[in-house]
Parts: sequence; structure tokens; C-alpha cells
Amino acid sequence: MNRTPAHSFVWKGLLVFSMLVLAGGWCAALGAEPPSTPKANSLMAQTRPKIQQELRDKGFALGQPIFVRIFKLPGTLEVWMNKGRGFELFKSYRVCNYSGFPGPKVNEGDWQAPEGFYSVSAEQMNPKSSYHLAFDVGYPNELDVAKNRTGGLIMVHGDCQSVGCFAMTDGRIEEIYLLAHEALKQGQDRFAVHIFPFALTPLNLKKFAASPWIKFWQNLEPGFAAFEQSRQVPQIAVQNGEYVVADRTQKLAMQQTVEQGR
Repeated sequence: MNRTPAHSFVWKGLLVFSMLVLAGGWCAALGAEPPSTPKANSLMAQTRPKIQQELRDKGFALGQPIFVRIFKLPGTLEVWMNKGRGFELFKSYRVCNYSGFPGPKVNEGDWQAPEGFYSVSAEQMNPKSSYHLAFDVGYPNELDVAKNRTGGLIMVHGDCQSVGCFAMTDGRIEEIYLLAHEALKQGQDRFAVHIFPFALTPLNLKKFAASPWIKFWQNLEPGFAAFEQSRQVPQIAVQNGEYVVADRTQKLAMQQTVEQGR
């Protein structure tokens, strides 16, 4: 198709916009702020002094970018924070309750918590949750949709009851919610939530080799390993129904395309 100069300008603009979205670099321009309520504001105000002290003791500051990892076994939720030179572990929380067993969520109503690579934007924060405070992890993602997996509204929330979600108790979610809220409020586009059955080490993969989900877990392993090696949240894409970790060459090409479009 022949493109007029106007067509080329529009096409180039759309390309740059798409690359910015993929790179996670456009939210600061939009300035989306997490929703809140008087109740949520009050809970965060009560939690703030304790968290700020813990952060100071470990060299962090409230509002720094966060990254969340969840392991069904042994049942932990990790909050990592970025001081500017990669992510460092701030705190590991015990998951009070989650539904199902190791393995991905497949169908609505299967009482199974998902596994995979998800992300949370300001709009996914839920200060009005019936389970104290909550955020939606973003299930189904692109891969889930490609595999026709159904269901939704999978949350990390308070209380200790779960129907496909990750229940943290009210006290724990107050801390996690505050860290997420402040990171988003201070400019983080969205934070990644990586959910694994267990640490995807060679030893664990060998231990669970007889599982019907072993191929799925082997597909998750490069994303797990990429963070373990670099302490940078990897760029995850979906190709041919599988997760793919963008390598350094792809990232540089993406950055160059964005810069050329400026």
C-alpha cells in the first residue's frame, strides 16, 4: 500500500506509541493515580509510619518502584524494590491462603489460582474490596486468552479466605497495598506480578518432572531465571502460545526504535 506523508506520520506515531507501551514508559505522561477511599486513606495513614521505618532501616524509600513475586510453595509473596540499580528484596510475606494446587488456572470456577506473568496498573487497585484492600493481578493475560482460559477478578487481598485468589490477612495487605499505591502514585507505570508454583530451579523442576504441568513450568523458567540473574524485571512477550523473554538485543532494538521516533 502506498503511504502519503500523512499516512507515514500516523503509522510512525502509532509504532512509537506501541513501543512505549511495551517498554512500560508512557504512564508517567498520562499520570494515572490509584483510586482511593476515606477508609483506604485511613488504613494507609496508620500503616505508613511502621513501613517507612522498615524501609529506612533497609535503605529503601516509600514510592520506589516495586516488583511482586508469589510462590505457591512454600506460600510466600515477595516485595522487591528498586533503588535505581536493580531490584532488591524488601520483605517476604507469608500467604495466608490460596486456592487449588501448583498449576495454572484454566477455567472459571475451578478454584485454582493462576500462574504466569502479570502486571498491575493504577486502575487495578481496589480500595473498596469486600476483603479489606485488594489489587487485581491481571488474569487472564495474553497467554491465558490464547489458551482459552476463562475466569477473572483474581486478587491479592486481605482476610484469609480464597476462591482463586491470594489471601494475605488484613495486616499484610495493608502494607503491600501501601507500597503498591505509593509506587504507582509516584510514577511507576505498572508493577509486575510473577506467580510461580515454586522456585523454578533445576532441582525443583526435576523433582516435579512427572507433573502434567511440567512443560508449562519449563516455559516459565526463563522468566524466573532472567530476574534471578539480573535483578531486573524481564520483558515478557507471548509468541505461538508460549512466553518469550526479550533478550538484550531485542531491548536495545526497541529502545533505538523509540529514540528514532522522537
